[in-house]
Formats: sequence, C-alpha cells, structure tokens
Amino acid sequence: MQDYMLDYLLDCQPDNILDYIPDNPYLLLTPGPLSTSRGVRAALLRDWCTWDADYNEEVVQNVRRRLVALATAHTQDYTAVLMQGSGSFSVEACLGSALGPEGKLLIMSNGAYGKRMVTIAETLRLNHVEYALIETEAPSAQALAGILAADAGITHVAMVHCETTTGMLNPLDEIAAVVRDCGKIFIVDAMSSFGGIPFDVDELGIDFLISSSNKCIQGVPGFGFVIARRAVLAACEGNARSHCLDLYDQWREMDPSGKWRFTSPTHTVRAFYAALDELEAEGGVSGRHARYCQNRQTLVDGMRALGFETLLEDSLLSPIITSFLYPSADFDFGTFYQKIKQQGFVLYPGKISAADTFRIGNIGEVYPADIERLLEVIRGVVNH
Repeated sequence: MQDYMLDYLLDCQPDNILDYIPDNPYLLLTPGPLSTSRGVRAALLRDWCTWDADYNEEVVQNVRRRLVALATAHTQDYTAVLMQGSGSFSVEACLGSALGPEGKLLIMSNGAYGKRMVTIAETLRLNHVEYALIETEAPSAQALAGILAADAGITHVAMVHCETTTGMLNPLDEIAAVVRDCGKIFIVDAMSSFGGIPFDVDELGIDFLISSSNKCIQGVPGFGFVIARRAVLAACEGNARSHCLDLYDQWREMDPSGKWRFTSPTHTVRAFYAALDELEAEGGVSGRHARYCQNRQTLVDGMRALGFETLLEDSLLSPIITSFLYPSADFDFGTFYQKIKQQGFVLYPGKISAADTFRIGNIGEVYPADIERLLEVIRGVVNH
C-alpha cells in the first residue's frame, strides 16, 4: 500500500479504517497472545518516533495513568512502569529489583508460573523459600500465616493470581490479608487476571502487580508492566541484578516524560492504547469480567454436556481459562486440535503433570456466541 493511502486511512474515522483490516483465520482460545479486535490491529499501521512528545506524552504517559486508574482508586500512591519484552521479563525485573541485599522472598507455587518465579529467584541468586503445592491445590491463608510466623526473615511474598497451568484462581483476598497483617511486601503476578477481574491493589495491600500487554486488556505482545506503590519502588534503587531489567531505573527515566531507557515497542504501545479505549467502552474491568464469566459458564456447561469434565471443581475455576480432562484413554489431543483448528478455533495443550488435560481460554475478542459456535464444532468432531 502506498504511504499516501495509509495516511489517508489513518486520518479517516475508525469505522472506515476497519474495512481494510482482514479478519483472523481463527480465534485464539488461549491465555495470551489472544484474538484482538480490528481496532487494535488497525492501531499497528502507523510508525511512531520514540523521541516525540506526541508518542511519549500523549501515548506512553496516558497509558501509564490509565493503568494506575484501573488498578486502584488511590492513584496518587501508585505508578506504572512499562518494560520491554514478554510478561516474564517484567516478573524478573520486579523480583530482581524489589529485593535488597537483606531481603528474603517467599514464593507460593502451584503451577508452572509460580515455578517460573522460583527459577528466576534461583537464577538471580535471591534469598528465597518456596511454599510449594500440587497443581490442583490452592494456597492456604492459614498455612501462609504459619510460614511467616516461623520465619521472621521473610520480607517479601509473591504469588500468581490466576495460575493458567490449570486455570485456577488463587485466593487473592485471603492471602493478601495475611501478607498485609504480617507487614510484608506483596508481589502479585496478575498476568492473566489484571483487566479482567476487578480488585483494588491498595485495598488489598499489593505493592507490586505485574501483567502484560497481551492479556485481559486485549492488546498485542511486546511489553509488560508493573504497577507499584511509589514509596516501595522508591526504596529499590541499586537493588537490580540486571542492567536492562532494572525496574527502578526504568521508572526514573520514564516517570518525568514517558521516555523509555531503551527502544520502545512503539506499535505495541499504541495498540495497547486502543485496547484501553475498547476496555472503557465495554464498561471497564467489571464489564469485561462479566463477559469472561459468561464465556466460561457457557463453555463449561456445554463441554460437560458433551462428556468432558473440568480438572478443577467449580469453586476454583477462573473466568480466564479452563482445563478439561481427556474424555478417554485413547483420546488423541493432536488430532482433536487439528480438526478444531481447521474449523476456526485454536485450543491450548495441557501443562500439568498429574493428569492428561487440554485447555480452552475465554479471554480476548471472544463472545458467548463464539463459544456456542465452538461447542457445535466440538460436538461434530466427537460425534464423527
């Protein structure tokens, strides 16, 4: 396409631009990257200069303010730091920058992403201990209180909110209350929940919340972010175990003007800006949460009617992604996957060691009618 034509399209009203954005060949029913809207994909069509105020002030700073406003009503006490790379880059930046030389980290792990935090802590040689659970067990507030009482040296506690290994929603409120009462710094990997499940970081006492651009806010991959309590982040100077993943230095560079320390993923950030607009138009986090819950319930009810059982009991299910047990010993997920993909839907393999499972996500530009269509496809495949 000629440059003048692209300029013309970008100057048009969004409805006209969308006519030129092709449909995706299938829906990604995964925990991210996920299916995005035409409006988000249209925002990728323009280049941006990382030095210009129309990018740093009007896009980056706007995104940072809106992220904080999504996280808490107490916006003056928090800030948002954007970090290049996948969400795991931001997890490593946060863990590696939050702990000082005298710090000790307790990591709660009941899935692959809790274990990934343990691996990061080991790699960075952080002083840490693990509260390890099996993949189908939720952390216990009572057990956590006992661990913290027995080890006064623990200064920080980290957990995954939605463990997409299984689709479990860990008990954030109960765990947060214990961490707050014990006076510890609380780090929450909310990668797959932030923007899709309502909560207030200040009310819960969360000091660092980590997420990324390609999850519930429904942007595209390219950066993660940490929403941090200003006073706690300000005490992190000099802690970082990495130059590039120094969360404090990234904040100090970004906070005044929106300028990143290193090359900004400009297209991804601008698409994220558009995704935030769409989140607001849907009714904010509560509106999106309602859609995700409806997606999940439609999916679970329909799959059970087709003979598939969930790995987890209903009380542990998140509205983000659901794990289903193989229906029989001779079930071939690879064949099942390809037949479903050929008809417009991409599923997700299982990840736990204790059972044969596969996963279906509910998030992204996916609606109950899409789930109904999926169920019809699965019905045709299993009855063939």
